[in-house]
Amino acid sequence: MTLSDRVRLVFAGLCTLDILQLVASYPADNEKVTALDQTVAAGGPATNAAVTAACLGASATLLTAVGRHPLAAGIHADLASSGVKLIDLAADDDGPPSVSSIVVSAGTGNRAVVSTNGAARTLSTPDLSLLAGAQAVQVDGHYPEIAAAVLREARRLGIPTLLDAGSWKPVTPSLLPLLDVVVCSADFRPPGVTDVPAFLAAHGVRWIAISQGPAPILRWTGGDLRPQPVPSTKVVDTLGAGDVLHGALTSAVARRWPLTDDTFAESLDEAAAVASRSCASFGTRAWMRKP
Repeated sequence: MTLSDRVRLVFAGLCTLDILQLVASYPADNEKVTALDQTVAAGGPATNAAVTAACLGASATLLTAVGRHPLAAGIHADLASSGVKLIDLAADDDGPPSVSSIVVSAGTGNRAVVSTNGAARTLSTPDLSLLAGAQAVQVDGHYPEIAAAVLREARRLGIPTLLDAGSWKPVTPSLLPLLDVVVCSADFRPPGVTDVPAFLAAHGVRWIAISQGPAPILRWTGGDLRPQPVPSTKVVDTLGAGDVLHGALTSAVARRWPLTDDTFAESLDEAAAVASRSCASFGTRAWMRKP
């Protein structure tokens, strides 16, 4: 693949410094345990999606907030080694970056997460000319003003737009009319809504799916939901699997745009295969180094 063959993708959203520790079992109150393994990497929905896309051969640009605190050096180094172009909208911020402390149970692959979401940071306005030539844009709903600005400009340029809808956010209703593809988790629940796909379709979204972990993805066809099985795998760690799904999906959609029912189904299958593979190793990076 030459540089000219790579799809150009832009991701906008949260970036954290993820500190992950693998334990035999979760500690009880006032108990200390020794970790079996640990890893430190940049994280957050849009960030993990951008790293995934870069791993799959795309040219990935990330708009986010990192700052110049000493801890930010680790984020810069990780993203650079992952091939992601970082545009830091909080480059002059002296405060520490958002940090996620994550404990993963070796027995189940489940995790406990304590994090901050960066909501208090002041961001500069991005130069939206960077969207020229992009083949898809994905946002995660963090930093709402940035998400809205990026989606509006992408829509003006005719670039397909995607949302990682992991959970309902107050900004979500204002973003939906600007979106082509929304894949939401089973935890995504608009207030008072029982039929999520119909709700999204009523707001103008055409390509909709619901991810359910190891259960089949539910793909909206415009009239009903059709299940798409996901590959089974021996689960070691589920952290970031949804982010990986969205990064792989953004790349797949960009290569198949404009979508049909068949190519949307193909894109979901491709993304699910990558996300399942990511669950077979500890952390959000090890799967990328495996053949």
